[in-house]
Amino acid sequence: MSWNALTHPPDALAILALALAIEAVCGYPDRLYRALGHPVTWIGTLIARLEAGLNRGAFAARRRAGVLALVLLLTTVATITLAVSVLAGFAGEIVGILILACLAASLPAQRSLFVHVARVAAALRHEGVVGGRRAVAMIVGRDPDSLDEAAVCRAAIESLAENFSDGVVAPAFWIGAGGLTGGALYKAINTADSMIGHRTPRHEAFGWASARLDDLVNLPASRLTALLLIAAAALDRDASAAGAWRALRRDARRHRSPNAGWPEAAMAGALGLRLAGPRVYGATRVEDAWMGDGRAEAGPADIDRALRLYRRACGLMFAGIVAAVGIAFGL
Repeated sequence: MSWNALTHPPDALAILALALAIEAVCGYPDRLYRALGHPVTWIGTLIARLEAGLNRGAFAARRRAGVLALVLLLTTVATITLAVSVLAGFAGEIVGILILACLAASLPAQRSLFVHVARVAAALRHEGVVGGRRAVAMIVGRDPDSLDEAAVCRAAIESLAENFSDGVVAPAFWIGAGGLTGGALYKAINTADSMIGHRTPRHEAFGWASARLDDLVNLPASRLTALLLIAAAALDRDASAAGAWRALRRDARRHRSPNAGWPEAAMAGALGLRLAGPRVYGATRVEDAWMGDGRAEAGPADIDRALRLYRRACGLMFAGIVAAVGIAFGL
């Protein structure tokens, strides 16, 4: 059945291209969010219920329960999205692709990521460091009161780089690989990691499977994101593709995350900055390695430069996907 992205891969690419275009123009409308919520909130509700019902007992029992919770979560998401894909197919191939693209547009977050990071620069300019801290607290988990202006700017740029990978390129990759179902399964894994994949007494065992699977499914996107940022830097007079490449090769594997170091190092090298490094989360100080060897004194103008690089990288990704759609359909 040619409308099914799992049996006809070109359909998945078409769904992806349309979904990215829709999301870039419309984002996820506030009115829709207020009326229905968002797929991530639905997934989060299911994860919270599974965690409340299963996360008990000794360490080994909690780890097994976490594996079971992940299986139940992914089975539920796959069943629902496959059923939706089947129903969409009865509308015909073109209409079915349009329906699935509209649904898949809720999975990447290229527009909202840009808006949230831009707000940090605007807040710093109009309200000073207090406003910047308040704005950056919406996108990072570290203690905002510990951040001076340069640290606020670095945090915003780091979040932009990492979330470009996790929130844009990764869902795009998995939508392209498996249509709505592929993208939704990725989002479920990523949401589970963000909710329970922490090394805390309650979640270290229960969230183990979610954290490890999230590392695995984000691996291809983190590398692709770094390459997109390098390519974007080559097209930007105010960025350095060579610097991005050097930082990537030298620093990416030094990050405590197996994936976050790739986009962060590429962004740092492209902009001539130092990112990551020691940070404070709650009462815990994390001694992470620095990405890049440039200046640590970042300012709002550097956030602007990072956003410009991000937009170029998004454009390059979209152009590549459209070209792939043309090739796949013989256009």
